[in-house]
Amino acid sequence: MTQPLLYVPVHSGPGGGCAMRMFRTPLGTRTAVAFTSEMALSRVLGPAQPWIRLGEAALRAMALPLGADRITVDPLLTARRPRPVSPAAPPESAKRPVVAC
Repeated sequence: MTQPLLYVPVHSGPGGGCAMRMFRTPLGTRTAVAFTSEMALSRVLGPAQPWIRLGEAALRAMALPLGADRITVDPLLTARRPRPVSPAAPPESAKRPVVAC
């Protein structure tokens, strides 16, 4: 029995080709992401997100050398990488000397 093909998000790779997008789980583990339909992919990543179709075995074979031994299928939410935060001034409570009683 053949496995259904998954919709795998990609981005422009070196030399004009495409490369698989890699993601991280909420706990920081590297994962490959795939969707069971184009609609599910568009709902999460937007309609302009390019994709390719791959079977699960091919996706695993491509993801493993990239450090991802996990595949996340049909995630409901993705978030952009947080921007670095510039150092802020310490809060007022940190500026007061601590007095031992």
